[in-house]
Amino acid sequence: MEPSIVSLIDNEKVGRQVIGAISLRGDGMIFYGSLLHDFDLLILVVCCDIGLSSQIKIEHCVNGKLHYQRLIVGRNDLKQWVIEGQNREIVQCFLHGNVILDKDGKLSALRQDLLDFGSEMREQRKLNEYAKLLNTFVEAKKYTQDNDLMDAYYCVLQALKHYARIELIEQGILPENSVWEQARPINSVAYKLFDELTDNKETLEQRVQLVLLASEFSVMSKMEDCCSLLLNLLGSRKSAWSIQELVEVPELIHIKAELPMMLRKLVYRSLVTEVTIALNNGQGDVREIRYLA
Repeated sequence: MEPSIVSLIDNEKVGRQVIGAISLRGDGMIFYGSLLHDFDLLILVVCCDIGLSSQIKIEHCVNGKLHYQRLIVGRNDLKQWVIEGQNREIVQCFLHGNVILDKDGKLSALRQDLLDFGSEMREQRKLNEYAKLLNTFVEAKKYTQDNDLMDAYYCVLQALKHYARIELIEQGILPENSVWEQARPINSVAYKLFDELTDNKETLEQRVQLVLLASEFSVMSKMEDCCSLLLNLLGSRKSAWSIQELVEVPELIHIKAELPMMLRKLVYRSLVTEVTIALNNGQGDVREIRYLA
C-alpha cells in the first residue's frame, strides 16, 4: 500500500517550525524539470526559519516503491526568490502544487500573498530585472564591438527576457518560467524584438545590431520608472549616499553587483546628482563621490 503523502513530511526531523507543505506528483506525461526528474513525488516543506546558509535542505527518500524528493525551505526565502527571480521551479511548485499540510492557514496566506504580487514586491522585482537588463545590454554591446557574435547573441537574448519580465510586472503579472508564452498575449515589445532576433533572414551580426539599436531607446526610457525604489531611497534623506552605504541597504542587496553601473547611468541621465566630499584623512585633492536624488 502506498504511504500517505502527509506521513512523508517527517515532522520530527523538520521540527515545530513547519507552517505547511506542498506536493507535486509526476504523471509520466508532463516534464516537470529537475525537481521531479526520476522521482515519483516532490514534497516542498515550508518553515518559519530553517536557519540554513544554503537556504534549501534537500533529502532523497524511498518508501516502499515510492521514490521522492523532499525540499525544506524558509518562508522568507520564498518571498525573496520571487523578488530576485531565483529558484523559479521551486516557486512554481509552491504556487501551483497541492497543499497537503497547512497549519493555521499560514501556508495558504503566504501563497496568496505571493500570487497577489503586491506593489512592494513588484517594485523590488522590477528594479532587479532592470538591473539585469542593463547589465546584459551593456555586455551585448561590448561583445558586438569585439566581434564575438555568439556571446553577443546570448546576451541580447537574456536582455530581452529581462525586458519581457519587466513588461509582465508592469501588467501586474508574476513572471514564470515560460516568459515568452506569458509575453505573447500582451502585445509585448520584447516579444517582437525576440522574434526579430530569432526568426529573421539577416545575418547573425545584423540581427544582433538591429535588436540592440531598436531596444536602446526603450531600455533608457524605462529607467526612471524601473529605478523608482532606488531613486526614492536616494531622496529619503538630506545627505548624499556613498556607494558602500547603498550596497548595505537590504532592499538593494539583490542588485549589489549591478548597482555601481546603475548609479553612473542614473547620473548620466540626470536622474541622480553626484556630489563630492573631502575624505576624512584629508590627503591630497582626492574627494569621495556620493549620490543624491
